Amino acid sequence: MKPASAKSDLPAWTTVNKDGCTIAVKVVPRASRDEIAAIENDHLRIRLKAPPVDGKANAALEKFLAAIFDVPPRNVAVVGGTTSRQKRVSIHGITPARVCEIVLQ
Repeated sequence: MKPASAKSDLPAWTTVNKDGCTIAVKVVPRASRDEIAAIENDHLRIRLKAPPVDGKANAALEKFLAAIFDVPPRNVAVVGGTTSRQKRVSIHGITPARVCEIVLQ
């Protein structure tokens, strides 16, 4: 796949923000390990060991994505769907093209 340099080149699960991007994810809690399980048309499926109790899955998701994208944890925030499996996560300090590059490796 060619680099995602233009907005139209970005997958449907990625949108451009002022200082980074927002990605759509579907979280599968209580998995055996933390991983990006699949790339769907409109979201990333992410498996997390954390249970969906008291915000533990959201915190684990933010920590996992910060590690994957090599950004400080403060740069990753769940901005939509905090009580749902379908979430929107804002990632600051990284370009959408770099996010796609990392995920699609």
